[in-house]
Amino acid sequence: MLGNKKIKTSKIETLIGQSIEVDGDLSFHGGLHLDGKVNGKVIAENGSKSVLVVSEQGQINGDVSVPCAVINGTINGNVYASEKLELSNKACITGNVHYNILEMASGAAVNGNMLHTTAEKQLLEHQNATVAEPEETDQEDVSDVVLAKSSF
Repeated sequence: MLGNKKIKTSKIETLIGQSIEVDGDLSFHGGLHLDGKVNGKVIAENGSKSVLVVSEQGQINGDVSVPCAVINGTINGNVYASEKLELSNKACITGNVHYNILEMASGAAVNGNMLHTTAEKQLLEHQNATVAEPEETDQEDVSDVVLAKSSF
C-alpha cells in the first residue's frame, strides 16, 4: 500500500539524552534522536537527507526545519518538513505545521494550522527567503509596492 511507506531513518549520528537541555539553536545533518529538551530552533543542513526523531520525552521550544521527522514528543513552534512528517500518538505540536507528506496517528495533537506544500526549497529556506524585485509593467501605480521578508 502507498500509505504504509515509513521514513527510512538514516544512521542516528547524534543523540541528545533525556537529562540534557540545550539552550540555543541546533543545526545538524544525518540522524538526530532527541530524548531531552532544546530551547531554540532545530534546523537540518540545507540539501541534506536528515531525519529528526523526537521521542515521547523529547521537547523543542522553537521552530523545526527538516526534510523528514518522526515526532512523538512536544514541539512549541512551527514545524517545516519538506519531505515527510510522521506524528505518533503522543505527539503534541503548538504551532503551524508545513508539510509535504503527513502521517498522523490517532492521539496526536496539532494546535495550529496545517499547511500542505510541495516546495522543498521554500520550506527549508523559510527563514532565509529573499524577495525578488518586482518586474517593470506598463502601469503607472506600481511605485508604491511594499516588499515583505518573513522573519522567524
